[in-house]
Amino acid sequence: MSGILRELLCVSEKAANIARACRQQEALFQLLIEEKKEGEKNKKFAVDFKTLADVLVQEVIKQNMENKFPGLGKKIFGEESNEFTNDLGEKIIIRLCPTEEETVDLLNKVLNGNKLASEALAKVVHQDVVFSDPALDAIEINIPQDTLGVWVDPIDSTYQYIKGSADIKSNQGIFPSGLQCVTILIGVYDIQTGVPLMGVINQPFVSQDLNTLRWKGHCYWGLSYMGTNIHSFLPPVSTRNSSETQSQVTPNPSSEAECSHPFSAVISTSEKETVKAALSRVCGERIFRAAGAGYKSLCVVLGLVDIYIFSEDTTFKWDSCAAHAILRAMGGGMVDLKECLERNPNSGLDLPQLVYHVGNRGAAGVDQWANKGGLIAYRSKKQLEAFLSCLLRHLAPVDVHT
Repeated sequence: MSGILRELLCVSEKAANIARACRQQEALFQLLIEEKKEGEKNKKFAVDFKTLADVLVQEVIKQNMENKFPGLGKKIFGEESNEFTNDLGEKIIIRLCPTEEETVDLLNKVLNGNKLASEALAKVVHQDVVFSDPALDAIEINIPQDTLGVWVDPIDSTYQYIKGSADIKSNQGIFPSGLQCVTILIGVYDIQTGVPLMGVINQPFVSQDLNTLRWKGHCYWGLSYMGTNIHSFLPPVSTRNSSETQSQVTPNPSSEAECSHPFSAVISTSEKETVKAALSRVCGERIFRAAGAGYKSLCVVLGLVDIYIFSEDTTFKWDSCAAHAILRAMGGGMVDLKECLERNPNSGLDLPQLVYHVGNRGAAGVDQWANKGGLIAYRSKKQLEAFLSCLLRHLAPVDVHT
């Protein structure tokens, strides 16, 4: 069933093309913004936007997967509603039409008669994309399709996407904000167990040609199923030497001095002060701030940091599933922070991995799919255990309770 993963890579690249196309002209982009409905708002942001690009990407992923794998489209879930309202107050359901001409007509209604914009978008939506990776081509995995569910975040870090900053400087390879923080996230999970099996993270805006101002992106993937673990080639991390990397894997948690140095972490700018204070004791100056849950998770995947930690309940299943699957394929994972801090490390119990098949009891709207206990993304279980041991010395469990 690596055929599903191959197709997800193709649709993620098509999605990236849509995201890039919508950023080429600022005048066009201004047409593509609509404020989210009350039930869909993410309480983390005072202003939270839905873009036509978001909806288009989500619907393109659904329809393309349904065409290749009948029945799978109904199991693809995401953040966005595909209902749009134009200036005339007309409600339009966004969908991928069978022909480019029909998609032009549909988009023309949303864009209030802007046919040039509609034609440009429809062309990208219907453009065929070819994506190949020798590592994936070399393996064939059979996973029953009827056991799969899919979480999609069509454009993660929508605020950075709308803002469109292209001149942000990185800090040791990590961008605090800007278009580099935008990601397209597709995670596949087992609908019976909630375990993430396949993940795709597409980063549409990695490098920009200063002459044409056009962007190039990069795509990362991972598969973890029944003892088979495989992931895309990762570029080497140039900001560390080998001795530093080794030292981070084997810190001695009994040493107060060593607890203040061996780890690096990426956090949200909205992280709680109590958590930031504790992290500063554990990581020293090796704490990085960045936008976008998908991008922060990608920083762990790429080895730019050891840990992504977030204590709030404002990330969701569609934010974490893709990266979680890739990290599993690499020997890491993504766990519930609150449960980790309340867990007795000597109990012998497994780490509380996030699962993706059940919602939160009593919650409504997007909150039923929130990662209520916060999260930690990591590449090494041994390293995570040492990190938690150090963190607990400086953080009372009450500090992360909601």
